[in-house]
Amino acid sequence: MPSERDSVLHSWCVPADWNAPTVVGGRGAKLSLEDGRELLDMSSLVECSNLGHQHPRLVAAIQKQAGELSFVTAAWGAAPRKALAERLLELSGFEGGLVFFTLGGADANENAVRIARQASGKGHGLVITRDRSYHGASYMDMALSGDSRTAHQVDANAWGVRHVPPPYSYRCPFGSQSPHDCGLKGAAAVADCIEMEGAGRVAAVLMEPNAGSNGIVAPDSFWPALRDATQERDVLLIADEVMSAFGRCGEWFAWQRHGEQGRPDIMTLAKGLTGAAVPLGAVVMSAAIARRIEHEMFYSGLTYCGHPLSCAAGLAALDAYRDEKLIERSRTLGARLFGELQELHSRHPVIGEVRGGHGLFAVLELVADPVTRAPLSPWPQQSEPQRAMLRAALDAGVSFGSRGNLLIVAPPLVIEESDLATAISLLDRLLGRFFPAPGMEKKP
Repeated sequence: MPSERDSVLHSWCVPADWNAPTVVGGRGAKLSLEDGRELLDMSSLVECSNLGHQHPRLVAAIQKQAGELSFVTAAWGAAPRKALAERLLELSGFEGGLVFFTLGGADANENAVRIARQASGKGHGLVITRDRSYHGASYMDMALSGDSRTAHQVDANAWGVRHVPPPYSYRCPFGSQSPHDCGLKGAAAVADCIEMEGAGRVAAVLMEPNAGSNGIVAPDSFWPALRDATQERDVLLIADEVMSAFGRCGEWFAWQRHGEQGRPDIMTLAKGLTGAAVPLGAVVMSAAIARRIEHEMFYSGLTYCGHPLSCAAGLAALDAYRDEKLIERSRTLGARLFGELQELHSRHPVIGEVRGGHGLFAVLELVADPVTRAPLSPWPQQSEPQRAMLRAALDAGVSFGSRGNLLIVAPPLVIEESDLATAISLLDRLLGRFFPAPGMEKKP
């Protein structure tokens, strides 16, 4: 029987090597496979499915909207688009601002930069981002990203992008011994870059406030200090919340954990915005930004931006997060998860550090030596033992997220506590099996 590999070019893979199961359905945190098996999804399918799979409110909203109005161009109005924009502005405290809808996170980030350049009056202004970051895979987004996988495909300088070292406290590029100090020095690196380039030439700083596929969770000191650094120099701050919003990090938006001191000028959204039921992204801008551009032509657009079906799903998703108290649940359950992962850390030397703890998002960095902190594999490669462990997990009915030498634990916010316990217990056993502690190796 022909494989899907024979007719589809899949993303982020060597086409000839693609070999993945076919998903035919799902419910809650579980996926149903074509071969009859069931998988517990511990990654929310790349941190997208915050509401789990086939959430009934999303399905019903899409069906209802399809029966009323399936599509209208963004040049015309649509009731769900207006309602969703108003809700996002209210939830974020950006009343008086504007929302530009996109198809996903990549075009949200690209359009956020265009809006920042226009609003700042710096039409070709520079944008500062971090090394080891990911903002999408269009050419502009590859330039914005500090991603070693795609750096060879684009000249970031030609796109007006400058990269600074990240506040990666476990391997602090500034030589700091404490996370707090590393966070402050990470923000200072941005300030230094602005000063070196000249504040008049820098339009914006674009960074992730918390969760990201790079596996770096910035220390608490970083984001408020970054906000201060950009405000003092009249440079706009864009928060890439594509992955970190909608409860993933225990708040509606990750920057809210810092209160008003963490408020960006612009933020980008996608993924959890519709619980991944249908594609949708958004650029949410402050009232000050809106006032700067409201009487100027905005030269950008997407055929399907603000699609009625997607916006209806977005409204249903916001209702589900609120009514099911999933933001609070993520915060509470995430703290418990973090504690359990810390216990694994104490028993398995292969775990160099556990990061996260603000919601249902945690990162386990795997190391070859806990003393030297040598990574299990050079970033972003993955060792064969790690791949074998992930295959064993799939065989046991659990799918974990992974990138490079990282394990990313980010289940749907609706996951049953018993299922979460099952997954962590399995991970405990697999770590012991594939990475036994010294003296615990199996004898021949």
